[in-house]
Amino acid sequence: MKTIMKKTLPLSMIIGLRFFGLFIVLSVLSQYALELPGGTPFLAGVALGGYALTQAFLQVPFGAMSDKFGRKKTILVGLLIFAAGSVIAASAENVYWLLLGRFLQGAGAIGSVVTAMIADQVREDERAHAMAVMGMVIAMSFAASMIIGPLVAGVWSVSALFWLTAILSITALVILFTAVPEPPQIVHHYSEDEAQIKHVFKDKELVRMYITFLFHSSTMAIAFFLIPIIMKQQFGMGTMEFWKVYLPAVIFGILAMGPAAVFGEKYAKGKQIFLISIGFIIAAFALMGFTTSFWAFAVGAVFFFIGFNMFEPLLQSFVSKFAKVHQKGAALGVANTFAYVGIFVGGALGGALYQHFSKEGVAIFVMSASVLWFLWILGMRNPGLRATLFLDFEAYDKAKVPSLKGMEGISDFYVNETESLIVIKYDAELLNEEGLKTHMLKAA
Repeated sequence: MKTIMKKTLPLSMIIGLRFFGLFIVLSVLSQYALELPGGTPFLAGVALGGYALTQAFLQVPFGAMSDKFGRKKTILVGLLIFAAGSVIAASAENVYWLLLGRFLQGAGAIGSVVTAMIADQVREDERAHAMAVMGMVIAMSFAASMIIGPLVAGVWSVSALFWLTAILSITALVILFTAVPEPPQIVHHYSEDEAQIKHVFKDKELVRMYITFLFHSSTMAIAFFLIPIIMKQQFGMGTMEFWKVYLPAVIFGILAMGPAAVFGEKYAKGKQIFLISIGFIIAAFALMGFTTSFWAFAVGAVFFFIGFNMFEPLLQSFVSKFAKVHQKGAALGVANTFAYVGIFVGGALGGALYQHFSKEGVAIFVMSASVLWFLWILGMRNPGLRATLFLDFEAYDKAKVPSLKGMEGISDFYVNETESLIVIKYDAELLNEEGLKTHMLKAA
C-alpha cells in the first residue's frame, strides 16, 4: 500500500486541487449568478454547469493527445487554461463574463489524463486501491470546499473563491514537475487502425459505463443547483450557514465510499452498489423536492451525498478495467465527456425546470430519470468477471504474447517492460488462470 500511495498521491493531489477549485464555488454559485447583472435562473444553471460543456468537447482530444504526446505535457496545458478561466471568472462584473470564465475553466480538460496516468503507474490488481486513494483525496477536497466555500464567500466574496482557484492551479503545476514520476514503458500489439477513437465504443460494457457517467453527473449538477436555493429561499439561511447542511452530508458521503469500494471491487458487487446508490438518490430528491421540514430536507441532502459518493471509487476504476491498454486515455476521455455533458445538461435543465415548475418539478424529473438509470444498470454485466493475470519474464515467455491475439476470452494483453511483466486481461467465465499460465510458460 505504501508503494501505491507513493505512485498515486502526487497525481491525486493535482486532481484534488483542481476539483477543489471547481467544488468550492458549487455551494454558492447559483445564488451568486442570480444576483449578478443579467442573471436569471436559467443562466445561473448554465453558470453552475457551464465549465462542463467545454470539458465535454475536450476530454477526448486531451485523453487521445496524452496517449500520443505524453501525460505530463497535456496536464501542463490543461492547468494553465484552467488558471486563465479562473482569473476571468474572478473579475466578472456580469453573468456573461462569469459564463466565459466558467467555459474557459472547463477547457482545461485534464481529468481523464490524470486518471489514465494513475492507471499507468499501478498494476491492474492494485488499481482499485489507487483509485480509492484518488477518490478519497477528491472526497476530502469536496468536503473542505463545502465548508470553506460558503465561509470565504461570506467573509469576502465569491470572486475571492475564483482567485483562490487560480492560485491552486499553479500549485498543482509545481507538484506535477517535482513529485510525479514518469510512467512505465508499455509495449502493446495493436495496429494504428485499432487505436482509433471509434474502438472505445465497441465494448458494450464500456458504453454502459459512459451512460452511467452521464446520469451520475447530471443528478449532481441538479442537486447543487437546487440545494443552495432551497436553503436560502425556503429556509432563510445565510451563505455562512450552509455548512450546517453540507458538513453532515459530506461526512456521511465519505463514510459511504469505503464500503462501496470494498464490496464493489474486492467482492465484485459493483452492480449491486450502483443499484443501491440510485435508490438513495431517488429518496434524496423525494425529500428535498416535497418537504417543508428543514430536517427532512437535510436528511435528503445526506441521502444524496451517500448515493452520489458510493459511485465515486468505482466509476473510473471500471472504465480503466474495461479499456484496452492503448486506448485507456481515450476511453477515460469519452467517459468524462459523458460526465461533463451531464453536468452541463443537468445545470441548464435544473435551472429551466426550476424557473417553470419550481422545486417539485425538478424533483419529479430526477426521480423519473433515476428509474430509467436503475433499469439501465440492471442490464450491466458484473465487472468482477474480468480478471487480470501478471506473469514475470523469468518464468514466462514474452515471445508468446502475440499468440494471445484473437484467442476467445482474452480482452487485452501487453508487456510492461519497466516492471518485467506480461499482463493478460481475460474473461474468468471462459478461461482459467492455470491454463493461461501453462500456455505462456517458457520451454523447458
